[in-house]
Amino acid sequence: MADGAEVAVREVSRQRIVEAAADLLAHEGREAVTTRAVAAAAGVQAPTIYRLFGDKDGLLDAVAEHGYATFLAAKHADARPQDPVEDLRAGWDLAVEFGLANPGLYALMYGEPRRGTNSAAFQAGMKILLGRIHRLAASGRLRVDEDLAASLIHATARGAVLTWLSLPDDRRDPALLTAMREAMISAVTLDKPAVRDAGPAGAARALRALLPEQTTLSNAEQHLLGEWLDRLTADR
Repeated sequence: MADGAEVAVREVSRQRIVEAAADLLAHEGREAVTTRAVAAAAGVQAPTIYRLFGDKDGLLDAVAEHGYATFLAAKHADARPQDPVEDLRAGWDLAVEFGLANPGLYALMYGEPRRGTNSAAFQAGMKILLGRIHRLAASGRLRVDEDLAASLIHATARGAVLTWLSLPDDRRDPALLTAMREAMISAVTLDKPAVRDAGPAGAARALRALLPEQTTLSNAEQHLLGEWLDRLTADR
């Protein structure tokens, strides 16, 4: 029982420190997030931070994880959207809106390579994005491979937010965000389902997306068909 109580106290202290660091980041900027300032804001001694997080970099990783969890809580995953393209557009808008509303936190999360990307919240968020992309592929509306689509969506949203935040207020034109979103939509999706178009690539991509869900073929047959479909998808 004592061990359980100690773990609970430790977790409460950890959460209080992370929230204090996130608050300093939001209101005073990155330079304000020092171990001394965070300790004072959280009402703990500085050694507590080192004991719980190892060092300042470990604390920043935890703040990034907190950011991914906050972002994840705002996401809505619709397993059967009426229009998968509009679902993608709405998801992109939500990501950008989060970044604009939380500039310091967003810069920490996405301005540094791989900060916090091993967290469960980041992986859950990626699962939602990959689900959106998979539904596009299954509907024949995906123009590129699923992995490339994920990279394009991430890159444009991240670039849109970081570019916007780098601009002076009088140069922040909402048309920039709209143009970047629509450029992403054009690069990733097709106006009409590819299975209605001439050529095998779109149909192969749609079938490739649904292949793991079928049970008729043996594992060997499924693997072989997957290789053929990958070859047809690449031949465009």
